[in-house]
Amino acid sequence: MNGLPVVGDMKAVENVAIIGAGNMGSGIAQKSAQEGFNVQMVDREAQYVARGRSIIENFLQEAIERRIFSQDEVNGTLGRITDVVGTENTAADTDLVIEAVFEDFDIKTAVFTALDEACNEGTILASNTSSLSVNALAEATGRPDRFVGLHFFYHPAKNRLIEVIPAETTSKDTLERTVQYCRTLGKVVIVCKDRPGFVVNRFFVPWLNEACLLLEEGIATAAQIDAISCKAFRIGLGPFGLMNLTGPPIALHSTDYLAEQLNTSRYNGAQNLRDLVAENAMWPIEDESEYTQDQYTTVSERLLGVVFGVAAQIVEEDICSMEDVDRGAKVGLRWARGPFEMMNRIGVAEAYRMAQSYQAIAGEAWTLPAFFKNQSDASTNWDFSYVDSSVEDGIATITINRPEAMNALNEVVIAQLTEAVQAANADSNVTTIVLDGAGKAFVAGADVKFFVDKIRSDDIPDIETFTENGHILLAALEDSTKTTIALTTGLALGGGLELALACDYRIGTRRTQFRFPETSIGIYPALGGTQRPARIAGRELGRWAVLAGNFMNAETASDLGLVTHLVDINDVPNCIKDIHASGKPDNKYPGKPMNENSPVVKFAKKFFSDGNMAALLAGSCPDGFDAEDKTVARQLKSLKFTAPIGLAMASERIDATASMSLDEGLQLELQGLDRIFSTEDALEGLSALIEGRRATYKNA
Repeated sequence: MNGLPVVGDMKAVENVAIIGAGNMGSGIAQKSAQEGFNVQMVDREAQYVARGRSIIENFLQEAIERRIFSQDEVNGTLGRITDVVGTENTAADTDLVIEAVFEDFDIKTAVFTALDEACNEGTILASNTSSLSVNALAEATGRPDRFVGLHFFYHPAKNRLIEVIPAETTSKDTLERTVQYCRTLGKVVIVCKDRPGFVVNRFFVPWLNEACLLLEEGIATAAQIDAISCKAFRIGLGPFGLMNLTGPPIALHSTDYLAEQLNTSRYNGAQNLRDLVAENAMWPIEDESEYTQDQYTTVSERLLGVVFGVAAQIVEEDICSMEDVDRGAKVGLRWARGPFEMMNRIGVAEAYRMAQSYQAIAGEAWTLPAFFKNQSDASTNWDFSYVDSSVEDGIATITINRPEAMNALNEVVIAQLTEAVQAANADSNVTTIVLDGAGKAFVAGADVKFFVDKIRSDDIPDIETFTENGHILLAALEDSTKTTIALTTGLALGGGLELALACDYRIGTRRTQFRFPETSIGIYPALGGTQRPARIAGRELGRWAVLAGNFMNAETASDLGLVTHLVDINDVPNCIKDIHASGKPDNKYPGKPMNENSPVVKFAKKFFSDGNMAALLAGSCPDGFDAEDKTVARQLKSLKFTAPIGLAMASERIDATASMSLDEGLQLELQGLDRIFSTEDALEGLSALIEGRRATYKNA
């Protein structure tokens, strides 16, 4: 549901205000400022605002010490935060105001009453809430069409998940602008209906309470239940450890709220949880954690059963898709797999049995959806969709919706994307196709684990088939009679960048980042990466981008011509409309960079010239260049850390652009796959990437 079209006259959010400077509010303010928004941090007294700024400063100082941010970056972030005392002093022209005060309906509505008076008519009001009814809050404001619920997950500067909850009265423009703001923060967005617990808390909170009930029944100790949970759910911290971390009172409040709102007595907070909160104590989790097989079976099946049943209830109530349920678990809770993925792994029939067993305990108020039973009876796995499509005013927007994996390309994504592009090509009402990626990335390359697994099992033909299917997808874009646009407004790496380059145009913003990492991970780009960059910007620039794997920011990508339209985030919708009106380019492959005066272009044309390639491939500095020069040294170092075979094969294929047609060059890429993936260096480079270490190549 997060692949919303960006077509229209939508004005992007630029100026935000956060009401409440506590841990959550200061975190939202920090993250917004980090991503370039102008932020007002508002609280009712100067001391609270000062405390919020101190929280941010301490957080960022730690980030400097850990080399996550530079001092200049931190100064820039802090400089974008303005301290404001009093909600009534929020700037009238603020685009979006996010209330992040105490979870109390009356307190929140009082804040919105003040904001209605302080802010202009066009300001969007949002409430950061984990439990309150968004519809009820919207009715309490003077602008129900410009109101939306948000559920940031703690810590908002680190956790990538956000639930966006439109009220029944929320306008389409309000929702689209809010989602765009959240995506600009780098968040994985779940748009969901206003139901108690929304998505994640709907299954997570009963999971916590069920752990308390298991303890109360004497099935196992808190330490044993945590250990069993960590194994069954592949997580790092069990339910009791998590409650100790976030605070048992929050768990008690949340589960009592769900019990009341859903009329489900099973969710009433366990008595041991109530006693613990009353005593202001923490769960004892330092005990012996070894358990018996019987304990493991009982605990794991109860906890899995409640999660599977609630996940199915969420989908039946049309709160969100099963893909988004899984997304919430993996991104928000950092589970290795989502509920529906776990069901597929153990078998849907077995999962249904566990949910049925839990139903027998929970009572009649807790029911299992018919579609869950039907899937169980059929003994088939759930099918997941990772591509969303919509058509509006002749523009088909196709969104790769796998943000939890940075939209990485795997066999399923390639197949679903190909189907969507072919459907748009066949639609006579469509004249323009826009490719987009949900979350922070456009596409962060191919799924590397797939390559490693296939090499280790000696199934390299499967890699060849996967790549051939990728070429079919890119050909559907390359040869399309429609105007094709890639929204590369975030990260595009490897196969993702190759996908974008098959389109007629690529729209970028200041957050755009490109890179071809293949030669540094033992292989070469085989989805047109050795062909299209050179045909767009010239062979020298193709070598600079591909052989040395240089990072390209938005400006550099634009100078090369890999980004065809570099615009402000506000101007993306209008840019799409302009391209839609103008149609396909006269010359997609000019063979020269867009900006000949760029310092990068000038250097690359000399350094990666035909005459220097023998020296560079041999690992030496070309004549006429100083190896001590910083720019030269950086390129030599990059080339030094590449796989020699992959580097040579990539260079050969870039050279072929001088004498071969694009189709011939693409075939040459495919013809080398068996050779490159059979090398020891390919397995070493790809494995090193997964393992987070530097590869050691043997030229073998």
